[in-house]
Amino acid sequence: MKTERERKEENAIVLDVLPMGYVGEQRPAFKREPIVQGVGVDQFKLLELVPKPGADIQIHERVYIGDGEREKIERVKRRISYEDLTATAKLELPFAIEQIVRENEPKFVEFFNKSVPITPKFHMLHLLPGIGKKLMWEVIQQRERKPFESFADISARIKSIPHPERMIVSRILHEIEDPEEKYHIFTSK
Repeated sequence: MKTERERKEENAIVLDVLPMGYVGEQRPAFKREPIVQGVGVDQFKLLELVPKPGADIQIHERVYIGDGEREKIERVKRRISYEDLTATAKLELPFAIEQIVRENEPKFVEFFNKSVPITPKFHMLHLLPGIGKKLMWEVIQQRERKPFESFADISARIKSIPHPERMIVSRILHEIEDPEEKYHIFTSK
């Protein structure tokens, strides 16, 4: 069985399309290859992709990048860091992550239901922005009564969390943007 680190992304959300490659690249324009920057749907890996010739690819489009026959992507060129993203890709990243979180709501609601302590004094819930000890205990008490079923259920039962999906999106962005982050609960290091 492959570890989280070894697993490949199967799909990505397009953040930017550079038909002429990177502008600052030293090679002449006719030798540059087109580049697509994207974020993986499962582990939020930032990727540099090479599109197939003539492929029409739009920002926020989901593209298949797995091992099977790919419709629009020729190959995954490399994994990149947040700093490697273009300005456009950096602007689009929060929207793409929000799209992924909404499409995978059960997975993220499960985090609220199954999160555990990391150390005796530090819980996984503390990693979400805005959750301190008091709110953490409220989440734990509510989930013990009955597991959460949706983001709406979380916000209805815990008034201090009006938008749990935004907390998840903020945490994912933090994990992607900060290379020094110790805890990766949603992303792959």
